[in-house]
Amino acid sequence: MNFKNAKELLELCREHQLLISDVMRQRECELGETSIDIVDSRMRQVLKIMKDSASWPIHTPVKSMSGLIGGEAQKLASHMAQGKHICGNILSRGITYAMAVLEVNASMGLIVAAPTAGSSGIVPGVLLALQDEYSLSDDCLINALMTAGAIGYLAMNNATVAGAVGGCQAEVGVAAAMAAAAAVELMQGTPSQSLDAASTVLMNMLGLVCDPVGGLVEYPCQNRNAAGVANALTAAELALSGIRQLIPFDEMLDTMYSVGKRIPAELRETALGGCAATPSGCMLCQKPSP
Repeated sequence: MNFKNAKELLELCREHQLLISDVMRQRECELGETSIDIVDSRMRQVLKIMKDSASWPIHTPVKSMSGLIGGEAQKLASHMAQGKHICGNILSRGITYAMAVLEVNASMGLIVAAPTAGSSGIVPGVLLALQDEYSLSDDCLINALMTAGAIGYLAMNNATVAGAVGGCQAEVGVAAAMAAAAAVELMQGTPSQSLDAASTVLMNMLGLVCDPVGGLVEYPCQNRNAAGVANALTAAELALSGIRQLIPFDEMLDTMYSVGKRIPAELRETALGGCAATPSGCMLCQKPSP
């Protein structure tokens, strides 16, 4: 059940009439020489950490190490509770959970890098919001996490998930692609539709730079996790409606990597350009404007 690219993954799904999560689960068992029960148990622990990090800042806000962020998730939850949200239940909950996870990460709490710490809110944000809305079981979410893992593996194997290498498109972009593919399977979409959704996300977030204020994984990282949730849900909706992606995931992944390598060094996690180089950004971290 091993695969090196999305084309091979789809061929395995078609040949054996399996979902992406099934193929990924069997791959993990074969490569790790372990049982399905052990693989699922490990993923259940991943899900627990995701749930914890997405929930407790809503009730107990925490400040980041620098003080740049903290309390945003509670504000969103309060706004939603007053019935003033304009994004609908799923998106509003998704961005709230995503921003909560970034609060935990920036305050040195326990999170799941999915695929990185700076993009760790997107996958749990999307999946937990869908669980809330449709009363989905944890077993369903574990399957979805297997699908997300397959997309993350492909990105790491064939491109990059590092902002220092490919910009934020490689972190938030890949995380949103993981979430979109997982959401499609969670809502009974096909493997082909999952990969279409992942490809759409990379297309829509192509060229996104990495410009953390003060060089810290806090701001604008937290806001971009919220945007990643919106991108993931949009792409999943398109795919589930039957809208095909004309550029396959493998090609979009190659394109993302190629574009990333062409992004100037100032816009690849060095905090020398973009938001980090604005007068306000420089003032926030008390350094002279370039």
